[in-house]
Amino acid sequence: MKKITNDTFLKAARGERTDHVPVWYMRQAGRSQAEYRKIKEKYSLFEITHRPDICAYVTRLPVDMYDVDAAILYKDIMTPLPALGVNVEIVSGIGPVIDNPIRSTSDVDKLGELNPEQDISYVLETIKILTEEQLTVPLIGFGGAPFTLASYMIEGGPSKNYHKTKAFMYSEPEAWSKLMNKLADMTIIYLKAQIKAGASAVQLFDSWVGALSRADYQVFIKPFMARIFAEMRKEQVPLIMHGVGASHLVLEWNDLPLDVVGLDWRLPIAEARKLGVTKAIQGNLDPAVLISDWDTVKARAKAIIDQGIEKPGFIFNLGHGVFPEVNPEMLKKLTAFVHEYSAEKLKNK
Repeated sequence: MKKITNDTFLKAARGERTDHVPVWYMRQAGRSQAEYRKIKEKYSLFEITHRPDICAYVTRLPVDMYDVDAAILYKDIMTPLPALGVNVEIVSGIGPVIDNPIRSTSDVDKLGELNPEQDISYVLETIKILTEEQLTVPLIGFGGAPFTLASYMIEGGPSKNYHKTKAFMYSEPEAWSKLMNKLADMTIIYLKAQIKAGASAVQLFDSWVGALSRADYQVFIKPFMARIFAEMRKEQVPLIMHGVGASHLVLEWNDLPLDVVGLDWRLPIAEARKLGVTKAIQGNLDPAVLISDWDTVKARAKAIIDQGIEKPGFIFNLGHGVFPEVNPEMLKKLTAFVHEYSAEKLKNK
């Protein structure tokens, strides 16, 4: 195992004091990088993720380019679903498309189980290459949370309103519970396999859960998330939760047995803490700011850092993923600024 020489991210995730604020960016590897676009000329997303050598290179690239404090495994949240019998195709310009959507209890009953060594050996091999040979920063593993996965499985692809998913949730509560439990089981197996292979932390992305009310989240989602995180707690690695458009759910996440609450750009850090978020916080620059001028980026980053360092346990990130239009030089410059500015501020605290 290659030694982690920069553990600032892990310390912050555990709520410990750090000499500087650690930085990593969601979607830091991928479409904004010329090196990645060159690879995509030759390989599809499916081929990249199934080639551990190439996937490890893509994952490591932003660490080398930007000097970020953590890497996040490059792959798609749909990766484990084919093992369950879900026919997923990533369609350019659309996203994941599923030709056998869930419509009934019998559809849920047909779903299989994930066997990591057999079904996603290429993911585990990628992690081993990174952690045994290449990285000196922590590697973050990840998975899609049950609601977001279920929304794709029921809608048959991306949706703007999730009407079919909600209708299924309301009208078929037993089938919904069975589906959530199956996806929770899969998520636990999936994340544990990533940790066993070498991941130092894991993040659950519930990209579309903001479509639910807080009351519905408490009834239809939270019990399953609590089970996932309670089981993952046994692995003794930092656990991160992130969603988009879900500011109304941050106290629900804060109540779960996890370590870090990820904020999108809609909710200021100071306000989240005033509401009662006591966990470590990750976030939350609006990624759109990155395609503006440097003075604007710097001013916004300063404001976020100033709020973040009021308490130990802060990780600088974006409120969502890096856009393809973002200049990599901006990310490199921003990373250096966050490190330098926060180090100076923390030295004087």
